[in-house]
Amino acid sequence: MPGTDVMGCERRCVLPFEAVPSEVRLLRRAAVAQLTQWGAAMACSEAQLVLTELAANVIKHVGEGASATLVLEWKGRRLRLEMHDKSGSLPILRVADCDAECGRGLHMLVAMSLDWGTMVTAVGKAVWCEIGLGSEAMCRRVERAVLALEAYQGFRGTVLEGRPREEALEESVTELIADLLHWASGRGLAPDDVLDQARMHYEAEAA
Repeated sequence: MPGTDVMGCERRCVLPFEAVPSEVRLLRRAAVAQLTQWGAAMACSEAQLVLTELAANVIKHVGEGASATLVLEWKGRRLRLEMHDKSGSLPILRVADCDAECGRGLHMLVAMSLDWGTMVTAVGKAVWCEIGLGSEAMCRRVERAVLALEAYQGFRGTVLEGRPREEALEESVTELIADLLHWASGRGLAPDDVLDQARMHYEAEAA
């Protein structure tokens, strides 16, 4: 991998790219290959979501075709993703209501990350997020699952009164997975492949 440097327990990889959709797909593949090589395959799924959102923000707010760089850094039990571009305009976390057409991306990054932030660089800015590895990541995944299921119940209008909370959450799991498979299928993904990948990531983390 270009720009890879390994020093003790710290691993770092620098991946320059052009901010266009076709390059973002290649960037995801490169990141997955690097994380797998590092032995951090359990973080691939989450890292792909984060870097896709970071890259999409560059395309939208800096401009399609802009030069950007993704930096991956593994330190301790955290994986840090930094997206560098040449714009000096820092993103601002605003309240996004249900009808807002934009602004949800940054909220998603905040929800997925253990920590995040922005910084001014010599040529522009960087937006960074840190996701957990190991047991820290497992706890974070469970927390996100509960939040997702509770929000999903609200969309479905599930009645919780008079019912045990865990029972209501368990009932929503199958429905949520089914809806996610419909979403994946509608975008050309094979549902069986999605389930296999999810199972692979789960088993890797559980091990």
